[in-house]
Amino acid sequence: MNFSEIYETDPFKHQETALEEGWDKTNFAYFMEMGTGKTKVAIDNVSSLYHQKKIKQAVVVAPNSVYLNWFDEIRLHSKYSADIFVWKKSKIKLFNKYQYNNLLYVLMNVEALSHASGVKFLGEWLKKHGDTTMFILDESTTIKNKSALRTKAICKLGKWAKYRRLLTGSPITKSPLDLYTQCEFLSKDLLGFSSFYTYRNHYAVMHPIQVQNRTIQIPVKYINLEELEHKIKSFSYRVTKDVCLDLPEKLYIERKIELTGEQKRVYEKLRREARVIINDDKVSFDNKLTEIIKLQQVVSGFVKTDKGEITVFENDAKLKDLTQLLEEVEGKCIIWATYVHNIKVIKQMIGEKYGKETVATLYGEDDIDSRKRTVDDFQNSDRLRFLVGNPTVGGYGLTLTAARTVIYYNNSYNMEVRYQSEDRCHRIGQARNVTYIDLLGLHTIDELIKASLHRKISISHQIMGDKLKKYFNDPMP
Repeated sequence: MNFSEIYETDPFKHQETALEEGWDKTNFAYFMEMGTGKTKVAIDNVSSLYHQKKIKQAVVVAPNSVYLNWFDEIRLHSKYSADIFVWKKSKIKLFNKYQYNNLLYVLMNVEALSHASGVKFLGEWLKKHGDTTMFILDESTTIKNKSALRTKAICKLGKWAKYRRLLTGSPITKSPLDLYTQCEFLSKDLLGFSSFYTYRNHYAVMHPIQVQNRTIQIPVKYINLEELEHKIKSFSYRVTKDVCLDLPEKLYIERKIELTGEQKRVYEKLRREARVIINDDKVSFDNKLTEIIKLQQVVSGFVKTDKGEITVFENDAKLKDLTQLLEEVEGKCIIWATYVHNIKVIKQMIGEKYGKETVATLYGEDDIDSRKRTVDDFQNSDRLRFLVGNPTVGGYGLTLTAARTVIYYNNSYNMEVRYQSEDRCHRIGQARNVTYIDLLGLHTIDELIKASLHRKISISHQIMGDKLKKYFNDPMP
């Protein structure tokens, strides 16, 4: 096939290779590290099969902050005009009545398939259209837990689609056993085992231990891994940033996170209250900035009262997304957060998940000597993988070139702080590409702040003008 016919945007060489290897396979996995453009490859794969009249639709199932990004990516990379349906329970009847004449994408949050309504919708739809559909599972480690409801549902629903694709940069987050359900989604035949337990017994040596009056099996070592590697290579394409010589030096990714529940309710309440202050030209710059800070704190998972007391949201959408994101990150990682509360919470989460020795902090409470020790450890010690810090404190003068990924949990209001913090790992001594990831609350002040930094202006009197007023006066989507 002449792929130049289906490219809307020019691919990098490794993206061309990925498409050539997998485009017409019934089952295929794009194990491409974050920042190498696996979403574009998948969209080009859909376009190629649509061009050949082999499919008419594509279903994309992805985590909360990722599936919404597909909307923009499809508009950017799809060669063909596409109708895009973003699944919501309230929109099912409207969707079923509408006549789609173009290539159709159905975008779903993976969490929807933990619930009967989402499973019912997708099951009924695939029974009608599965023979002309590609099912794409993005960040496929979300189904590594074989006991989870969504894992069982997705593996079952996948059988109805004509083509299936896995997308992830890190298919193995803890052990080779993570691969089983991901590959089961594609086809059980690929690995050659009828059950997880026969697969486990072939690739792991298990040991029984007692936990709360019951016996469980834990792996003590893994075996036959060369055989497993050979099997995986037969239906996947793997690439890391280190071998992609054509990538730009800096790679930027945005993850849009939708607030839910109490967090969304409080945000809307504060936004309504702030509207009067923002619209009053007589109110000082500092008072307006205070309102922005309150809103950003809510998006970041907490509320700080005038007395300094902190209330934490139990279901913090951004922290939940960061937890998932870190499973996709390879190598060392810096997480910049503006607020001390976030730094402490993130450190605790990483320590519980990956071990206390894997994470250190860099912020105002650390003295100069401890900061130096932290930087030295991060640069030179394999055990210290994550650095969580305040960009104002840690973003100047330090060399942190051991990091390949920089995550902005929230942004400073100052352009200089942003650029300086980016350059901690992108400077002399950095021989690899660096990926910068912004976690942004969808339809929140996060997006306005990031847009202002992108335009190379700080949150100053400029942004306190028409753009800020428009944000507060416009109805929320």
